[in-house]
Amino acid sequence: MIVLAHRGLWRRDADKNSLPALREALLAGFGVETDLRDDRGRVVISHDPPAGDVPSLEQFLDLVADTTSDAILALNVKSDGLHGAIDKALRDRNIGANRYFLFDMSPPDARGYLQRKMPCFSRQSEIEPVPAFIDQAAGVWLDCFAKDWINKDIIRAHCDKGRRVALVSPELHGRDKSVAWTMWRDAHEELRAEKQANLLMICTDHPAEARSYFGED
Repeated sequence: MIVLAHRGLWRRDADKNSLPALREALLAGFGVETDLRDDRGRVVISHDPPAGDVPSLEQFLDLVADTTSDAILALNVKSDGLHGAIDKALRDRNIGANRYFLFDMSPPDARGYLQRKMPCFSRQSEIEPVPAFIDQAAGVWLDCFAKDWINKDIIRAHCDKGRRVALVSPELHGRDKSVAWTMWRDAHEELRAEKQANLLMICTDHPAEARSYFGED
């Protein structure tokens, strides 16, 4: 299982998505989930509409290069119309399609990325039971906003079709993670026995704990 550090490795909310938090996650060997949106003609790293000085996408990708990390980058697209700028920034730094995926963009906006053959994950949740553009997607972002509905059978149904699956840990929505992690470990163990554990990811605020719990240390 690939562990994605949600907005980096941070200790205070104010540190989320900061360059030091993202650097620490990369140096620890974790994948990274971070947020992209536009700010006065730039693509920046920010979950909310940016206020003050926030890192640019280029600064983040330069950081990835400087750490010589081959970590997976999960890029959460918060604004429409950024296809060209994101594509150029990734290509300029030779970050290939095996190193990143984009998700959470609106379905109409996803068309621009898919036309460029950039890897996109469709989102499935209790709110969105039928994931958009799933037949064209490189994987699925499985989210659980209000309840633990993601069981082993749901995970396997995607993995058996060769799709990568990124599991959103419940603490990202303010809920306890223990029930979900117990169910997900069963799916992980099966996939690991079949040499397919690389299809599975988890996005979490507790990456070190996840690495140990799922036996990835």
